[in-house]
Amino acid sequence: MFDYIMTLRCADAPGIVHATSEAIVAVGGNILENDQFTDPVTGQFCMRTRFEAPSGEVDDVKGRLHADVARFQPILGLRLEAHQRRALVMVSEADHCLADLLYRREQGELPLDLVAVVSNHATCRALSERHDVPYYEVPVAPESKLDAEATLRDLIATYEVDLVVLARYMQILTPAFCNDFAGQIVNIHHSFLPGFKGARPYHQAYERGVKLIGASAHFVTGDLDEGPIIDQDVVRVSHARRPQDLIALGRDIERTVLARAVRLLAEDRVAIVGQRTVVFAQ
Repeated sequence: MFDYIMTLRCADAPGIVHATSEAIVAVGGNILENDQFTDPVTGQFCMRTRFEAPSGEVDDVKGRLHADVARFQPILGLRLEAHQRRALVMVSEADHCLADLLYRREQGELPLDLVAVVSNHATCRALSERHDVPYYEVPVAPESKLDAEATLRDLIATYEVDLVVLARYMQILTPAFCNDFAGQIVNIHHSFLPGFKGARPYHQAYERGVKLIGASAHFVTGDLDEGPIIDQDVVRVSHARRPQDLIALGRDIERTVLARAVRLLAEDRVAIVGQRTVVFAQ
């Protein structure tokens, strides 16, 4: 038997679950896990189903499933669970998020194939190469941004990348690039969105005497730091904490939040509905 993960999103209507279940039975399948939700804001129905079936021919199985639910005009995804998503990680000079992702992948804690690291600096090359992940230094300047993104597009195509992870990559991607890869780029933001924007966010937080600091993982869109949020977390701080303390705490929470978000995406547990996400957490 082969284990599959199916995702489905469409306008809510009666009979979707019934039709999908019948389609899975028709291919000899057995449902192992199922999550569903109708978003009250958009009226979108979202479902994630894990099932087993005797055939490992993905196209054949997907064709039968789609034929049986086509009347609902769904966005249907299907993959063998053993075929992991492929991710390209982008980083600048801060290496804590990259190091965490590489470690979790090495320990078998992250069901994701990290195929390449791209950076606008050489700083993280040794870290990447220690984990046998190809490293590409792609400098970025205002006059060369489009050339850099062209190189990035080539790498995404070459490595057949499903997900781009911005692990403290300190360059802004163009709206055109964000639109072309909508729903495929995730970023870790160094605050609990919405938060302190611009330079030195932890110093701004310190000056305002905040009692909570956090991090937010979100999809990247053409609107800076406005994409749908995937995961967030916070840590409580006191008046005695100094800016360097907040930075250290911030690094820890950024690592955790990004790793959680990436794992959710790797397991096809996130659906975008308008400006929001539906997250089928374990």
